[in-house]
This record gives sequence, structure tokens and C-alpha cells, in this order.
Amino acid sequence: MQAIMETLFDAVYLVSVITIGILMIQKCQGEKQYRLFGIMAVVLGFGDAFHLIPRAYALCTTGLEHFATTLGMGKFITSITMTIFYILLYYVWRTRYHIDGQKSLTTLVYLLAGLRIGLCLFPQNQWLSSHSPLSWGIYRNIPFALLGLLVIILFSQSAKKHQDHDFRFMWLTIVLSFGFYIPVVLWADTLPMIGMLMIPKTCAYVWTVCIGFQAMRKELKK
Repeated sequence: MQAIMETLFDAVYLVSVITIGILMIQKCQGEKQYRLFGIMAVVLGFGDAFHLIPRAYALCTTGLEHFATTLGMGKFITSITMTIFYILLYYVWRTRYHIDGQKSLTTLVYLLAGLRIGLCLFPQNQWLSSHSPLSWGIYRNIPFALLGLLVIILFSQSAKKHQDHDFRFMWLTIVLSFGFYIPVVLWADTLPMIGMLMIPKTCAYVWTVCIGFQAMRKELKK
């Protein structure tokens, strides 16, 4: 039952975010922020697919323990693409609120993203092992969490300042995604049921994508 339900959920998620992303790229009418948002959604979907598709196949066949290498590589790729996702989201913020300059802020974003990706490249992560060390899971997620926190603050402050009704909950979707993700990193290996938090985490990302899509539809109808 878990295999069927999880596979269906992941399939709906992947098809939804990739489809929405492609539609945004095609229908953005030259609006840079929505083109960026569409690219961001496609990166999210295809990045997650590298992990979720092998996981679904493993669940529906001989089990996760027989696909440690494929799943580990998928997690590695997803870690990189999620970092790119937040870089793109940062540029959505800059474009939407017409932010000029602030080179130090951009430098900080790239520094955190580079640190995250750099830590992901260390062999100590043991991506291809079924027992990756918790310590490195924490190390590589510290700059990632700081990057997420920075984006949360930027969207929260800007949406309030500009009375941006359409993006008023953008910060909350990111808070929820990290709020569900962090316990999985810390405790999923010892308490497997904690892994179920990846479902609401995924829903938070769908909400993020839908916010951009609905804002585009509303604005381009004017």
C-alpha cells in the first residue's frame, strides 16, 4: 500500500510542478520574473525526479535496500538542484521588487550556495552508501538552511513593504518546507516514520510554485 500511495503522490507532484513550470515559461509574455519562476519549477521537478523515480521503482520491486547506489546518486543530484532552486528564487525576488545593486547580498547568496554545493561534493557524504553519516547531512544543510532563511526574510519584508497580496505567503511556504525537512535530516534514520514529513514538505513546494503561477495568471489577464 505504501508503494502504491507514495508512487501516485510523487507522480502527481512531478507532473504538476514540471507542467506548471513549462506553462509559465511559455505563457509569461516576456515577464522576466515569471520566466524565472517557470525555470525554477522545472528545475525543482526534474531535480526531484532523479531521487523520486528510483525510489518509486525500488518500493514497487525489491525494496529500497537494493537500490542504495541509485538512490544516493539521486539524493546528491537533488541536493544540487534544490540549491539552484533557491538561487533562482532569489532572482525572482530581485526582479519582482525591482531590486538594484546590493552586490553584498548577491555575494552572500552565492557564497552560501557555493558552500552547500562544495560540502555536497565531499566523499565523506558517502552518497552511494545506505548508511550515510548524519554529521555530514548536518554540515551540508547548515548553509542550505541559512540560504533558505535569507530568502524567507527577503520575501517576508518585501511582500509586507509593497503590500504584495499575491506573494504574501511566499515566505511561509519556505518556512514550512524547511520545518518539515529538518526533522527528516536529523531523525529519519532512527525513526523511519519521520520520513513521512517529506509529504507535507513536498506540498509546501507545490504551494510555492502555485503562488507564482496564480500571480502570473492574474497579472497577465489585466
